[in-house]
Amino acid sequence: MPEITRFYGIIIKMFFKPKEHEPSHVHALYGEYMGEINIATGEMIVGDLPPKAQLLVREWIDEHRTQLQDMWDSQSIKKLPPLK
Repeated sequence: MPEITRFYGIIIKMFFKPKEHEPSHVHALYGEYMGEINIATGEMIVGDLPPKAQLLVREWIDEHRTQLQDMWDSQSIKKLPPLK
């Protein structure tokens, strides 16, 4: 799964396999925790990502929502800057 960015120990990735499903989402990994986060809403679809990590991921998605949706639609990954 290609890595898009990492910040504060959180790694953000995106899959492009036939098994991936709507809604458009990213995978956030934080230690042994993970979550699938909806790009449009910033809400966790599934996973056990701690609440503070969810807030950081949501803030980052808010900054890059259009670029993330473009990547999902085009199935073309590019690196994005981390949360500052």
